[in-house]
Amino acid sequence: MSSSAALRRALLALAVVALSLWIALTTSPRLGLDLRGGTRIVLETQDTPRLKADAEATDRALEVLRKRVDGLGVAEPSLARSGENRIVVELPGLRDPREAAEVIGRTAQLTFHAITGATAGPEAKPAADGSRVLPDPDAAPGTFLALAAPALTGDGVKNADASFDAATARGWTVDLSFRDGASAAWAELTGAAACAPAGDPTRRVAIVLDDRIVSAPAMQTGVPCGSGITGGSTQITGGFSAQEARDLAALVEGGALPLPVTTIEQSTVGPTLGADAIRASALAAVIGLACTGLFVIVVYRLLGLLATIALALYGLISYAAVVALGATLTLPGLAGFVLAVGIAVDANVLAFERAREEYAALGRSAATRDPRRPLHAAFGKVWSAVADSNITTLLAAGLLFAFATGPVKGFGVTLAIGVLASMVTAMIITRLLADAALRIPAVRRRPALTGMAGLGRLRTRLNRRPPKLMGRRRTWYAASAGLLLLALAGIGVRGVEFGVEFTGGRDVQYTATRPVDADDAREAVAAAGFPDAVVQTTGDGGRGVTVRVAETSDAAQTRISDALTKTAGPVTVERDDLIGPSLGDELRTYALIALGLAVAAQLLYLSVRFRWTYAAAAVAAMVQDVLLVIGLFAWLGKPVDSVFLAALLTVVGYSVNDSVVVLDRLRELRRKGGRIPLADLADRAVAQTLPRTVNTGMGALFVLFALALLGGDTLTDFSVALLAGVVLGMASTVFTALPLAVTLEDRSPAPARPVRKKTADPTGAVV
Repeated sequence: MSSSAALRRALLALAVVALSLWIALTTSPRLGLDLRGGTRIVLETQDTPRLKADAEATDRALEVLRKRVDGLGVAEPSLARSGENRIVVELPGLRDPREAAEVIGRTAQLTFHAITGATAGPEAKPAADGSRVLPDPDAAPGTFLALAAPALTGDGVKNADASFDAATARGWTVDLSFRDGASAAWAELTGAAACAPAGDPTRRVAIVLDDRIVSAPAMQTGVPCGSGITGGSTQITGGFSAQEARDLAALVEGGALPLPVTTIEQSTVGPTLGADAIRASALAAVIGLACTGLFVIVVYRLLGLLATIALALYGLISYAAVVALGATLTLPGLAGFVLAVGIAVDANVLAFERAREEYAALGRSAATRDPRRPLHAAFGKVWSAVADSNITTLLAAGLLFAFATGPVKGFGVTLAIGVLASMVTAMIITRLLADAALRIPAVRRRPALTGMAGLGRLRTRLNRRPPKLMGRRRTWYAASAGLLLLALAGIGVRGVEFGVEFTGGRDVQYTATRPVDADDAREAVAAAGFPDAVVQTTGDGGRGVTVRVAETSDAAQTRISDALTKTAGPVTVERDDLIGPSLGDELRTYALIALGLAVAAQLLYLSVRFRWTYAAAAVAAMVQDVLLVIGLFAWLGKPVDSVFLAALLTVVGYSVNDSVVVLDRLRELRRKGGRIPLADLADRAVAQTLPRTVNTGMGALFVLFALALLGGDTLTDFSVALLAGVVLGMASTVFTALPLAVTLEDRSPAPARPVRKKTADPTGAVV
């Protein structure tokens, strides 16, 4: 590496680190609702006979909802359109989703009517001219008011404020002020009513919200006949509570929704659950980094120490990138961030193992004179494998971003950022630190200190007794087939238990005041009318209860809460997820599309980078890993949800990542292997890359074990899937991908490269 190139890299690394540090110190992260607590509601606009629920109409509905949400007094609410006809509403700190859904989801058609008389007739639908008969809110049940066509609509309301009227003992009321044109219509309406005699129903004016009379005040004696109430204001009374008055004011001021909306997804997370998740993930990251760093230092000594420093800088850079991009940091996103720590070790380990090979090939005397030579050669030769393996992971992250929703989309973002940051830290920062350290005379005099002077115990043992794995390919195929049959048996016998995200329904996580027996909780929920509910007790000293039911109504959730309260004492809702059936079908379809595209994308990319035989072998091993992880979850009875999908797509990337490294080495050995049989070259590729596979896997396993033990129930399932995926990925590379590549190459060998004939020029020289 020339001095000018080194200087450029050093300046680039310094600029990136300095900028990352400044961003981390000056910018607060944007936390998702699953970390800070609150309610997330996904609404879907519906077509009407007169209006189609397209993007334009949905945008108008969004603006109405924004005004209503502002009236709720929620700090930092977020509303955004998703697709053509969906609106995502995030309300930090709001624990009662029913309150929010009732206010923001109502059509809220506000109208003002003259009353034409009282009647004992039943409630009727509006006539063609808008007249209707509705129950009188101020009279005995069975008394109705006949209303004229609307004289004024909610569009004429300028402001609506909830206030407490202590002077007249009316309690909480809603004060309205009208726009200029509407003020005249209001004066005309009230002026006509004031001409009726006292006690006559026609002296009253009806204020109707969504076909319900919320207030029907009579004109006071001071209101002049024909002139009405001037000044452009009025007051709605009705014995409201403080919250009812505020909700009504928010509805009125927000205006009428141009389209009806339905709630298709709803999720509520308590603030303590989010805080616990942050602490657990942060602790897992620290423990995982510490264990990984210690392991790398023990194995690679000085180079390992420098790689650990680079890993710490990786954490800083990737965190700053997430904050700078304004990405929402979610619970799965935190898991992706922590997991990328393990992946970040891979490029360093690849380079260090290759540096050991280059050191041995160069010879101790030459390498001691300039230990930077084997290091520079190693970084140059591993670039292809690093790029290919990271691109496969980026493909999985991109599919998550494209097809996932909510927090899992955040996992895809943080995983992609982590992969890119790992390439910067490993290929630039680690290289710069190592290059600077190897210039020190004291380091040059102690080659063993560098970590490059020996091949390591595992590699030395493999060189002394090379594995003869490819000669037993049938054995490995039989073992793989047996594991696949076991997984498929689990899927067929136990079945895949889809979470509510894929089936629709409601999944509520409670915390009781005392430990709960699972059987008692199931009996209580069944007695409440939900015999098919899935009831499980979780951690937190046995006080956690998770209930999954097909019904999605708030009334159902209330009945379940009441039943658990009788059994286990007062319960607190820590998390409440509601998914409509149509959305569940859609998410399940998208999950299958994402997996299918992941396989296709990996196959296409690897076919371009390698021969189709190598690509097919790598993808077959990856599909095997995916089926084995699904089968494991089927046997364990764990739910398959969007977080599991995130783990599964990460397994896809990790499995192919591992296969690519070994196949890349096989391709390299084949180019210079002469007439050596491909099976023997494959055994050599295993021997040369197995230390990297083990060391990289250990780095990921440290992090995943920390997540499994500390990450809570959600991250535990996530970590179990990834733990299985990492172990299976390491095994499938050696026992499935490589044997299959050799078999396919034997049956469909690559065409021989044409050899150019030697010709002689006029001078007689051979060209």
